[in-house]
Amino acid sequence: MASFEKASHEQGVLPVDSGLISETYVPRTMPRILNTWDMTTTFIVSIYLATGATTAASAGPAALTYLLLVGTTYFFPSLIVTMQLGVMFPFEGALYNWTHKMLGGYWAFFSGFCAWFPGVVVSASVADLFVNYLQAMYRGWLATPWQMGFAICLILTLAGLISIQRFRTVQNLINIMIGLMFLGSLLVSFSALVWLAKGHHAAVNFGDQHAWRITPGNLSLFGLISLAYIGSEGPLNMAGEVTGRHVIKRHLVWGAALICVTYALTTLSVLIVQGPAGAGDPFALVTTVSMVLGKPLGYVAATCFLASFCATILAYNYIYARLLLVGSLDRHLPKALGKLNRQNVPANAILFQTALSIFFTVIIFILAPLTLPYQDQMNFSIIVYNISQAAASLVWAVSAAFLFINLAVCVLHHPRDLQRHRIFPLPVLWMCILLGLLSSVLAIVDTLFFSWIKQVSDGQWWYLVGSLTVIFLIVAGIGSLIANSEAYWQDFKER
Repeated sequence: MASFEKASHEQGVLPVDSGLISETYVPRTMPRILNTWDMTTTFIVSIYLATGATTAASAGPAALTYLLLVGTTYFFPSLIVTMQLGVMFPFEGALYNWTHKMLGGYWAFFSGFCAWFPGVVVSASVADLFVNYLQAMYRGWLATPWQMGFAICLILTLAGLISIQRFRTVQNLINIMIGLMFLGSLLVSFSALVWLAKGHHAAVNFGDQHAWRITPGNLSLFGLISLAYIGSEGPLNMAGEVTGRHVIKRHLVWGAALICVTYALTTLSVLIVQGPAGAGDPFALVTTVSMVLGKPLGYVAATCFLASFCATILAYNYIYARLLLVGSLDRHLPKALGKLNRQNVPANAILFQTALSIFFTVIIFILAPLTLPYQDQMNFSIIVYNISQAAASLVWAVSAAFLFINLAVCVLHHPRDLQRHRIFPLPVLWMCILLGLLSSVLAIVDTLFFSWIKQVSDGQWWYLVGSLTVIFLIVAGIGSLIANSEAYWQDFKER
């Protein structure tokens, strides 16, 4: 652990790391405006995706088994570890900051890159989901890859421009959009109740005990649902901007409870009304409402979920831009990425992320399909898109493993520091570390060996996704070496 300056009594946290400028710069420069509700909505929107419920429904009642299993073995351990590290080190950058203290600058940049890069790719993914909803609502719209790509780029551009406005205004907008997301989810749940009240039978047999079991045929769900729960530490990239340390614990408790309830109710509702037939269709939640309550309310639900997709893109923009901000402040990245605009928002970092997301979209949906005949272009875009998303998800899972590694190092090598701020018994922390690491490995293996799409067999999937993941990790490793060398060079010049 790097040398620390003496902590003030008012801090109530471990001392500031003298080697991390970001720990002192952010509290001095950026306003502390994020309260418990702000962080709770940010937590929810950064993790919850409507497609999680429709994906899980493919396993029938076993979907609920997987939601409980992954929640117990992965999500809750992640929450506990995030809460413990967040209370000990409530600084901007979260995982990057914690890894720097436990493992040093090289691994801090590596883990930070592995947490940041998927956010760039997933932003494009959520914009694509927005386009899919428009296609389902208005048949014939955006039918070709280049049209989809153009629409995705437009959405990303607008989101980027909104994200660099006054942070309080953007956060208020997200809070409203999350309210709409909950309204859409309530409509889905209410539809299931009305369906049963009208005398319809559930589309699946919940009384069949075998249908609840984990079988070789549904093992692929473990990895997919693990990815639906990933990113618990993301909002704490803004830990230097919260109104108090109590926010760290409260937003995790409330956010986790709301996410678990929402996933369970929406998945159960799809199973009751549509059964496994609704699986794989991102529009299944809206279809559930339309089937029971009519198309007008179906459009209301669709609008609510479209708003939640916009909120997710906005949240990803400012959550992961904070990693670029702290990397720049700590002299691992160009100074320009750490510049704040008049609203004290890291505008350069947000616009840089947005440009990368647009570049990724142009490659996947516009340039790559041009190499093939027209009739094969859409299919090719789907294949390349899913392979890149899976590889980015694996990189994200690698970053999540650093959560548990960091706490293990802290328990073993810094027991006194841990004891001063420990909020869970040591046996609980060790159980979370072991369960979290094991679940991370299983999620990686599961994602690597089970194809997400029928166009690519499992045998082809593992080496395509695996190869791309290795390339991403090599880039992260080389970037970490360069960034760490740059930091040492800056220190040498200042002596």
